[in-house]
Amino acid sequence: MDRWSLVELYKGYNDIEYIKDLESLTKVVEEYKVYTSNLDVGSPEETLLALIGYEEKITVLSNKLGAFASLNQSVDTTDTETVAQLDKIKRILSEINKPKAISDKYIGKVKSLEEIISNNEKLNAHKFFLMEIQKVAKHTLSDDVEDVIGKLDLSGGSAWEDMRDYLASTMEVDYKGEKITLSAVRNLAYSSDPKVRKEAYEAELASYEKIKDAVSYSLNNIKFQVNTISELRAYESPLDMTLESSKMQKTTLMAMLGEMEAFMPKFREYLKRKAELLGHKNGLPFYDLFAPLSEKQREFTVEEARDYLLKHFGSFSEDLFELVERAFEEEWIDFFPRKGKVGGAFCANLSVIKQSRVLTNFDGTLSSVITLAHELGHAYHGYLIEDHLPLNTDYSMPVAETASTFNEAIIMNAAISEASGSEKMALIESQLQDVTQIIVDIYSRFLFESEVFKKRETGFMFSDELENMMLDAQKKAYGDGLNPDYLHPYMWVNKGHYYSSSLSFYNFPYAFGGLFARGLYAKYQAEGSSFVEKYKKLLRGTTVSSVEDVAKIADIDLTKSDFWKESLQSYAGLIDEFIELSK
Repeated sequence: MDRWSLVELYKGYNDIEYIKDLESLTKVVEEYKVYTSNLDVGSPEETLLALIGYEEKITVLSNKLGAFASLNQSVDTTDTETVAQLDKIKRILSEINKPKAISDKYIGKVKSLEEIISNNEKLNAHKFFLMEIQKVAKHTLSDDVEDVIGKLDLSGGSAWEDMRDYLASTMEVDYKGEKITLSAVRNLAYSSDPKVRKEAYEAELASYEKIKDAVSYSLNNIKFQVNTISELRAYESPLDMTLESSKMQKTTLMAMLGEMEAFMPKFREYLKRKAELLGHKNGLPFYDLFAPLSEKQREFTVEEARDYLLKHFGSFSEDLFELVERAFEEEWIDFFPRKGKVGGAFCANLSVIKQSRVLTNFDGTLSSVITLAHELGHAYHGYLIEDHLPLNTDYSMPVAETASTFNEAIIMNAAISEASGSEKMALIESQLQDVTQIIVDIYSRFLFESEVFKKRETGFMFSDELENMMLDAQKKAYGDGLNPDYLHPYMWVNKGHYYSSSLSFYNFPYAFGGLFARGLYAKYQAEGSSFVEKYKKLLRGTTVSSVEDVAKIADIDLTKSDFWKESLQSYAGLIDEFIELSK
């Protein structure tokens, strides 16, 4: 089957189990509201246990219900019943904002919290969860304000996000007299025909003219809302708010970004060399970023992709092999692009049924096989934490990309080691394509989003201004590596990562994941099979530790530039090898 199965969650919106769970969610939210209306009755220990009990029930039910509806929407954004059900779930969950604020404030004020936790087995199992709440409690607003923020988000940031997703997923692209999806035209960037790549790029850019003004309103209003909430919560900036929710120190981010900036010239060497090989003289045009250097690209069927992944994952870990095998056999994956389906790729971990679901827009290229490997890395991460308590299953944005990018490294290094000559050069270049995206392009996205937040403090940015800001960010990151006459002014329309009122700066985690995984993979190469258990322990620790403490499991200090420099230097070596082979 080329589409995923969701019957393991529910058989449909008329399923008696779905109806019962929706009723149970409504009921437990009401009970939570009543309980939190007077928290000074019992002892702190009893109260903490009760609060955890309510939050566990709400988490399990909302995750299951929300996953079913949102997964249905991702493969058909035009389904009106799904839109209605998502709205119903969001309305119910909007009622927990006030009691949650009361609960968090209570936890924040508990004296000797750590001592109370240590004396109770169940509380001790939630130690990280509770201590994090106490740490961020100072940013919690009054109960009524928290309630209003949550409810207004339904018609504010969340609604603007839905609108952008709907417009992008249903937009038709005029390409050679046919109407195709945005995902389909973007996949043509990997074509071996240079004429096809350029025409697809031109068709893609032209298509954004239809929706860019509407989407600019989405971006402006979401960022205005985040700026407002950040200020109300007394954060220095939305970035500081993101870092705290990411359980990551600013010194870590600055150390990483500083080294990334220092290595930009090296990546430009790669881009200019690729441009030369493709016959360009003024840097690489954006439409050739993903151009294959081998005329004969290996093409994969879904079955061949499965066999290829199993072959190489099997040499790393038996449980990774078994998980990937299950994903294909049990219909966890929705493979191909179609109208109404969202672009890109993602993995949703469903701990409630101890499975995951993966969405891709598979086109048979090696790149799409690597994307599969990436998303199945998320699934493996989910597998390793599926037995955690419900409140201990969330990992922060930066470490979210660790297992996925590690999986990429396994597959790409295996492919390169099996090749020689021009094939090896093409494979190294394919890896450099992806690395350039998570280092150089991600840096441009970070610069762009930072500037958007800054400018939104004082004014509204219409589409033409956003286009120029995007171009400026690309020029700063790519430099003379790209042809300035052929950039991509609409990447802010294309990338859904910008359109969330609850998740800002979803860009630097990709760079973090790539560089962190690169360093971990180097340790695996040095230590061999003995590293595998350490790696699993590290992934299990991501939900109950800060980013820096997780890295310490592998003896890494993320706050120092040394680690980031070593990871980037390994990519620099790959660029040198590519340039030498290309001669």
